[in-house]
Amino acid sequence: MSLAVLANLFIMMGLLCVLYRFQKQYMPFTRRVFIALGMGVGFGACLQLFYGYPSETLTESISWFNIVGSGYVALLKMIIVPLVMVSVISAILKLKGAGTLGRISGWILALLMITVTISAVIGILAALGFGLTAEAITSGVRETARGEHLISTAAHMQDLSIPGMLVSLIPANPFLDMTGARSTSIIGVVIFSAFIGVAVLGLHRKQPEIAGSFERAVEVAHAIVMRIVTMVLRMTPFGILALMTKVVAGSNFTDILQLIQFVIASYAALIAVFVVHLIMVTMVGASPIQYIKKILPVLTFAFTSRSSAGTMPLTIQTLTQRLGVSEGVANFAASFGTTIGQNGCAGIYPAMLAVMIAPTVGIDPTSLSFIGTLIITIAIGSFGVAGVGGGATFAALIVLSALGLPVELAGLLISIEPLIDMGRTAVNVSGAITTGFVGGRVMGEVDMDTFNSNDSLDLDMDTVS
Repeated sequence: MSLAVLANLFIMMGLLCVLYRFQKQYMPFTRRVFIALGMGVGFGACLQLFYGYPSETLTESISWFNIVGSGYVALLKMIIVPLVMVSVISAILKLKGAGTLGRISGWILALLMITVTISAVIGILAALGFGLTAEAITSGVRETARGEHLISTAAHMQDLSIPGMLVSLIPANPFLDMTGARSTSIIGVVIFSAFIGVAVLGLHRKQPEIAGSFERAVEVAHAIVMRIVTMVLRMTPFGILALMTKVVAGSNFTDILQLIQFVIASYAALIAVFVVHLIMVTMVGASPIQYIKKILPVLTFAFTSRSSAGTMPLTIQTLTQRLGVSEGVANFAASFGTTIGQNGCAGIYPAMLAVMIAPTVGIDPTSLSFIGTLIITIAIGSFGVAGVGGGATFAALIVLSALGLPVELAGLLISIEPLIDMGRTAVNVSGAITTGFVGGRVMGEVDMDTFNSNDSLDLDMDTVS
C-alpha cells in the first residue's frame, strides 16, 4: 500500500469520525445524511482532481472505501429476507381476513402498473424530444465488448417469455428464494410469507391454541428483526459518505461529456416522473412539500447505493414511521416495488433505448403502432426486474428482444451507466413509496397525524445503545 493510499484512508477515517461525533451529539438523522452526501461529493471531487481517472492510487483507495460502502449495502441486503418475512406475516395476522390481503395486493399492483406505464410514455417523449439516436453514439472497445456480452446474455434469455416470467414469480423453492438466488426472489418470499399468514388465519378457527402460539413467536421475531434494522440503519450516513466518494472519484467525466445529451434527457424524464409522483400524492389530499421532506433521506440513499433492494429496509421504515402507512400496505408496496413496475429501470430506460435503436433497423419510432406495442411490452415486462444494479439492463434486454431490436446497441451507454443508474434507482424507490402512500390513502390505511407531524421528520436512529 502506497503512502498516497494511506493518506486517503486517513482522510476517510477522519470524515467517518466527524459523522460519528455528530451522531453522539444527537444531530438529526436527516441532517447527518445530507452532511455525509456533501462530504462524499467534496472528497470524491478532490480525489478526482488530484489523481485523475483512471489512476492506480484512486482505484486502490476506492477498493478500501468499499469496505464501508459496499459493506453497508451488504448489511441491508442481509436483513431484507427476515424483515419481509416477519413483517408480511405479522401484517397479515393483523388483517381481518384474506379478502383484505387481496385488496391491498390489487391496489399496489394496479398502481405500480399505472406508474410504470406513465414512465414509459415519458421516456418515449424524452427520447423523441431530445432527438436521441443510437447511430449518433460512437462505439469504442468497451462498448463493443459490452455489446457482445449483451448478445450472449440475450441468447440465454430466449426461452424466458413474458408468460414464463409471470410463472417464475411463483416460489417453487421458497428456501432458494431466501438466498436471493433469482431476480424475483423477493416476490417469492412475499408470496410464501403471505401463504403462511393466510394459513395461520385459517388455523385460528380450528386450532386457536397453536395459532396463538405462532402469533406470539412472530411478535418476538418481529421485535428482534426491527431492532436489527434500527442498528443497521444507524450506519446510513457512513455508508452514504463512502458510496458517494466512490461514485464521484471513480467517474470518467470525459465519457460523460460525450454522452451529455442522453444524460440530460434521462434526468429530464426522471424528474418528470417524480413530478407525476407528487401529483398523485396531491390528488389523495396530502402536501407534496411535506411528502418530499419525509422521503428525502431514503431517496438520497437510493441515489448513492444504486440498489432498490438494498434500500428496502429504509423504504419500509419511511412508509410506516414517517408517512404513517400501515405495516401491511408498506411491506407489500416496498416488496413488490423492488421487482415489479420499477419506474426508472423498467419504465424510462427501456423506452428511451427502444426509441433510439428503432431507426437502426428501419422502424419509425413515432408510429402509433410501435409506441403502443412498446408501452404494453414495457408494462408486462416490468414484472420480475431485479432491484439491484444492472436491473435496467435486464429490463432493456427483455423489451428489445421482444420487439426484435438489436440488443447489442444497449452497450453504447456503458460509460454513463452508473451516473444514470443513480437517478433511476431513486425514481424506482420513489415509485414504490408513492404506490404505498397513495394506495394506503385510498384504502384508509394511512395515519395522517404521523404524516403531518414535524417531530417524525427524523427516524429514531439513536435508540440503540
